[in-house]
Amino acid sequence: MSPQPQLPPVAPSVTAELVEALSPRLRKRLDAGVAKLLARPAVRAGDTVRIAVDDDTDVVLHAPEGAVTAADAIRCGCLLAPDCLHRAAAASAAPVADEAAAPVAEETAAPGETAGAGREPVAAEPAKQPGPQGPSSPVSRTRQPKPADRADGPGASGQTDRPHQPGPPPTAAAGHTEDAEDAESVTDAQRTAARAVFDAAAAVLDAGTEGSGAVLQAELLRAAHTARLAGLPRAAAAAVAVVTGVRAARSADPGHRLADLATALSGVLGVAHRLPYAAGPELAALRGTVRRPYRPDGSLRLYGLFSEPVLTATGYAGAVTWTADAGGRLYSVSDVAPGGPSRAIGAADRAVRLGDTALTHRELSRAGLAVSGATVSPTGRLGAGAGVRAVRASGVAWDAEPLRRLWAVPAAEQVARALDGGHDLLFLEVTLTGPVREAGGESLLADCGGVPLRLAVAHDDPALPYRDNLRLLAAAQGSRLRIVARLAPGPRPRALLLAVRHPTDPAARVDLGLDRLRHADLPVGAAAAPAVAVPAVDEAPLHLLRRRVHQAVSGGRPVLASARGGAGDGDRLRRNGLATAAALLGELHAAAADRTRDAFGRLLPADPDRFARAWLAAAVYTETVERALCADGWGAPAPQTSAARP
Repeated sequence: MSPQPQLPPVAPSVTAELVEALSPRLRKRLDAGVAKLLARPAVRAGDTVRIAVDDDTDVVLHAPEGAVTAADAIRCGCLLAPDCLHRAAAASAAPVADEAAAPVAEETAAPGETAGAGREPVAAEPAKQPGPQGPSSPVSRTRQPKPADRADGPGASGQTDRPHQPGPPPTAAAGHTEDAEDAESVTDAQRTAARAVFDAAAAVLDAGTEGSGAVLQAELLRAAHTARLAGLPRAAAAAVAVVTGVRAARSADPGHRLADLATALSGVLGVAHRLPYAAGPELAALRGTVRRPYRPDGSLRLYGLFSEPVLTATGYAGAVTWTADAGGRLYSVSDVAPGGPSRAIGAADRAVRLGDTALTHRELSRAGLAVSGATVSPTGRLGAGAGVRAVRASGVAWDAEPLRRLWAVPAAEQVARALDGGHDLLFLEVTLTGPVREAGGESLLADCGGVPLRLAVAHDDPALPYRDNLRLLAAAQGSRLRIVARLAPGPRPRALLLAVRHPTDPAARVDLGLDRLRHADLPVGAAAAPAVAVPAVDEAPLHLLRRRVHQAVSGGRPVLASARGGAGDGDRLRRNGLATAAALLGELHAAAADRTRDAFGRLLPADPDRFARAWLAAAVYTETVERALCADGWGAPAPQTSAARP
């Protein structure tokens, strides 16, 4: 097993401090030192992890509370210590600790309640109540997820070619009253911290993942720590998410997705750019909040829906079980802690930490709970305080009340709710039509009320059974199933498959991230079918701009500076009515190639600020149009504009 999962998370400030203490000569060797350290064996003994650098030297990481929170908790026995390469390399190789995971009322907030990357802190807001057309509680969203609390551009208004430039507005966000704007304003410390985050993220973008070594990562972590101290937890969490994504890309982590890293970069740049010009409620949303408040919610009668494993790129693992009350509102119970795939699988058989119940997560997903003295976060997460009492109760099948009402909501309404900031779980009835082959791998094609839906795996880690279960379900062509999936926004209807009703036993259900289907579970006569290529469809060529946005994240500014075909791509975008996309693409190439010379003809350093702004405008535009196309593909109304999105 690789030693990396055994390393405890390290606080951003610790990594930044140790890297800053290095001499310029040692900084140049830091990336090589990280690679060498990751190849060495690591041994855990209680709260201590020991890495054997060589026969005579060890690096010791002490994490009494599960994470390294001070520089002196990393010790080395070499002659250059304490300012040695080994300590900085150990901190840079370890996962980034979630400094926002502070005690919240009764317990610590789990850093990542769904599969995928850790979540950003969510700005405090009243919990949404279920409407007459279905549940709408804002439960935790996935990465991967696209989090609801990240810096998107202006919401789509139904126009797929609306211009947007990330320049400073003349006033605070439109729609806020003057009194609201005067209520709060950005402090000088927050303005400085936001600028530091923007500059550090811009440097990462300029270098790309291939050039963003441990030194650039440490600069971004330092900026994240400064932002947290300045009262900007959302910017801090977004910056940490970028570092985590860069490390996953550089280590060829199978869970890495370039699109997710692009989303994270867009988020941190967008928040840092917009924050100095915000005021009132918009400013509060951009600042975010570290603590997740739990409010009393009286007595609850809950019915288990399904469980899913948690395996984040930040080194956390566990399980989340989803339940619903009689009104269709969703609640979740999680068990997330530092760990790897084995903990993600084993957590399902751990007892739920709620009252006196002895139910495991796997059992709760099929049973029920009667809770008194319940406390609930705005995301629907149940608290486990001393005053909470919970006992086992009977569960119901998906076809029985009250759970069946979740599937009664039209798919278009569920997608509209997700795109407008509600929870992104979809409860659908589909007919499986067979496997399809796409650029990103195989997926399962299904008919959802006339909408051709692509069902993909929720997590690619081979230790989780998602992929094997999806391949087996592909043999059950023609089967009509109830499923639970997570919306994956894109031009074509797509969702990540989480749970299904058992193919041959309507009263049973299968959690695809925890349970393993067998061929005997399929209908009689089911046989595997080869994946077929998806025929090309006529759609807006937005991929021409998206491709350049992603190329910049991977290869940095130099890749776009030398890229060919920019003019041809721009002409094609204009011919398809996407004049703004063409203009943004042209500006992106121009900013990448913009290099001036001094009086002696020598090239001056590139302007990372201009390139970052041009890239941010292109990324925001692309995401806004894709959200509108996603809504159109599902037959849902266009997403609404949110003032919290810069």
